[in-house]
Amino acid sequence: MWAIALKMLTGDRAKYFALVFGIAFATLLMSQQVSIFIGLMTRTASQVLDVREADVWVMDPRVRYVDEVEALPDEALGRVRSVAGVEWAVPFYKGLAILRTPGGLLNQVSLVGVDDETMIGAPRTWLAGDLAVLREPDAIAFDAQGAAFIWPDVEAVDTIGREAEINDNRVIVRGVVDASAPFITFPIAYMRYSQATAITPPTRNKMSFVLVRAGEGQSPRELAQRIEAETGLQALTRIDFAWRSVTYYLTRTGIPVNFGITIALAVIVGAAITAQTFYLFVVENLKQFGALKAIGATNGQIALMVLLQAAVVGAIGYGLGIGVCALFFQISDDVPALEGFVLRWQVLWGTAAVVGVIIMIASLGSLLKVFRVDPAIVFRG
Repeated sequence: MWAIALKMLTGDRAKYFALVFGIAFATLLMSQQVSIFIGLMTRTASQVLDVREADVWVMDPRVRYVDEVEALPDEALGRVRSVAGVEWAVPFYKGLAILRTPGGLLNQVSLVGVDDETMIGAPRTWLAGDLAVLREPDAIAFDAQGAAFIWPDVEAVDTIGREAEINDNRVIVRGVVDASAPFITFPIAYMRYSQATAITPPTRNKMSFVLVRAGEGQSPRELAQRIEAETGLQALTRIDFAWRSVTYYLTRTGIPVNFGITIALAVIVGAAITAQTFYLFVVENLKQFGALKAIGATNGQIALMVLLQAAVVGAIGYGLGIGVCALFFQISDDVPALEGFVLRWQVLWGTAAVVGVIIMIASLGSLLKVFRVDPAIVFRG
């Protein structure tokens, strides 16, 4: 019976390939768009997730996401350090600055100031130089993509020693780091906190965040609640702050709607093509199914044959679609605009579930036609 079902499936090559193509196209579009969407949303919190040493981020109560900075007074650092359960707390600067190269080109950069003593907040993976170079006078380090963008004439690691200016202050590239790509694709520049606050425009307050490490045995979420109660500042765990940033972009931008429309269209198109083609395939083989009924095949056996045909088409189409999607991300791995976009295992399983639903819908509509077929159809013209 199984062999007959497969022969019937592959007998009409045109419809067989149309079925496989429909599932493969839907799988490719869904998995690619969902993966890009997840990667894009992860970028909104990348600069929070990169600082792995800190358990809690402390900020002004009005801050809603990581790129919205309301500076804190210097005395806030001491208040946070005085809270029970805090192992250490360090200042962290984050802002935008204009960098001018000797050739006169202007580039807006995302300037990050890390604690002078501990270097908390700086990347731990260096492609050129090391963490100690930030202690040198006028030192600055860039992420690899940012360095290549500012100085496209050389490789990123060869920008060591290049000079530039920020607000008429000379800076010298001393290192190149491997940092996660941000949502706003400005080059990321790292400096010591004291140097970053000294070369940026004078304001009453400069400290963007306070990074906190919870003491041994202390729950970060409970510590965050205690900091809020005792200081009046907003305190969020690293993961909670990352989700806060993601949620902000989800609710305040059109990104989810645009991606949702594309994904929905993929499901609709895939389901329509598959259901229609599979239905026509079954209708054109009604005589064969009638013949099987005439020699004693039950509706249950016929149903298993149709489900086998649908499962084979679904498995092949899904495999091809996921394979092309994985190949896409593999080929585009070195493309700066797609850095960090990968095919996650959750997407694999989620897409498989949707494809399974599409296959079931296509199969059920066809089975009703098969169950009603009269075995006498074999003897009709």
